[in-house]
Parts: sequence; structure tokens; C-alpha cells
Amino acid sequence: MNILRSVAIVAAFIAYSAHASAALNVFACLPEWAALAKELGGEKVTVYQASNALQDPHRIEARPSLIARMRQADLLICTGAELEVGWLPVLLQTAGNNKVQSGSPGHFMAADFVDKLEVPTQVDRSMGDVHPAGNPHIHLDPHNIAKVGAALTARFGQVDPTNATFFDARGADFQSRWKKAMARWENDGASLKGVRIVAHHKDTVYLFHWLGVKEIMNIEPKPGIPPSAKLKSEQVQVITRGAYNDAKASAWLGERSGVPVVELPYTVGGTAEAKDLFGLFDDSIARLKKAVK
Repeated sequence: MNILRSVAIVAAFIAYSAHASAALNVFACLPEWAALAKELGGEKVTVYQASNALQDPHRIEARPSLIARMRQADLLICTGAELEVGWLPVLLQTAGNNKVQSGSPGHFMAADFVDKLEVPTQVDRSMGDVHPAGNPHIHLDPHNIAKVGAALTARFGQVDPTNATFFDARGADFQSRWKKAMARWENDGASLKGVRIVAHHKDTVYLFHWLGVKEIMNIEPKPGIPPSAKLKSEQVQVITRGAYNDAKASAWLGERSGVPVVELPYTVGGTAEAKDLFGLFDDSIARLKKAVK
């Protein structure tokens, strides 16, 4: 009897220890949030990235493998502001995981923690696929990454209080490194202020706003509406497109206008140099500066 009791106690201890040391399962909708979760969570989190840099973040297929991962998640990290409105609700409803439903601690929308640009005063169908909550591509302003990082550090501690001290330390280290990097980027990117750009899509608004770049127009004049071949008679210096955008429209426009075209990574993994969040901004600024010369 004593032997059986001892075996039961050991088994219970092993089970408890395994549970206590188990990494937090994070479902990240987009590459930028997967990268941030890894920076802040380290070995205390297991991060599943639902999409890659060459996929349009508006249009991800809610396939069975994503549903299975959502069922296992302790924490969901997405942009919100309706960026994932075409596919995230389906995943949440089908997975039926109460931990990550709206209103629960495991439901984290990054856009909730920053001030958004281009919030429309009115919305109708003639405007195309416009986001009523404002432009959702918030990750391309490093100040927003800092704000989201602080909020996510706190949320990690709320969802997994056992490791709250660990997350606080990781968060403080990230904020310190990020602050130094922002000072460097703002110095490196100072020469880009006032540069006149035509962008493929309204997905680099936060980057340009931060750098002081002037976005004259878009190849897609209205989000979600096919690109126009017309270029206004402006003194445009650069045409940009994201890694996930079709290259044909910008290439066509560049050939006929003589304006250089530069591909920006848009998110982590968009280029070979953008391997993490730091590389994303390093490479974005470097590519813009090279194109302007």
C-alpha cells in the first residue's frame, strides 16, 4: 500500500512539474507578432506563426491546420482593427477555444494599444476595402512596437503568472535594446524626410509617417481595388511595394516613369535581411536610402 502511495505521489509530482514548466502556447496571426512574442517570451513560450511574409495579411485561408493550432493556444496575438477580419473570426468560432475568445485574457489585439492613423469619418462601399477602425498596419512604426511590447509583456504575466518575473525581465531588456535601435534608425533615416513616394498599397503609412516621407499616391488608389496605371505628374522619387504585393504594377509604372522601384520587406521574413524586428527596420531604411541616391 505504501509502495502504491509513493508511486502515486511521484506520478502526481511529475505531472505537476510538467504542467508548471510547460511553455505558453502562443498563436500569432502575423510574422511581426510572432517575432515580438519570441523576443518577450524566450523559452517560456512556444510560438506558432499562422502566416508568412509573402502572404497578404488580409487574405489568409482558415485551413484545418490553423484551427487545430487555435484549439491548443493559451494566447492569441493578432493585429486587430479588422486586418484579419476575413479569416480570424472563422478560426475562433470553429476552434471553440474559450481561452482565446474576445474578452478573455488570452485574446490580444495589438492595435488596441496604439493610436491609429487614417481613421475614416465615414465609410461606404465606393471607398473600397477601407478599415473603419483606421489603418491597421501599425507595426511599421517602431514606437508602436514599443507600446505593444509593453502591453504584451503584461499580458504574458497575466496569462502565466508563475513566470511573470521572467517576462518582466525579458520585456525590460527588449525595451532597452529597442530604444537604442530607434535612436539609430531615426538618425539613419533623417535624410529620407520629405522624400516623395508612390506606394503600391496603404500598408506602409506608419513607416512613412514616422520617417517624414511624403506618400503622394498609391498604385492601388483605393485599398482592395485593382491598381491604376496612371501616375500623377508629381516629382516622385521612389515607387515602393511590399514583399507580398504583386510586382507587375510597380514594375510597369517604374519602367514608364523612370522612377526607381524598391521592394520593402513589410514584415519579418519579407527579405533575407529582415530576419527579426530589428532587421525589418534596418533593411527598410537601407533600401529606401539606396533607392533615393
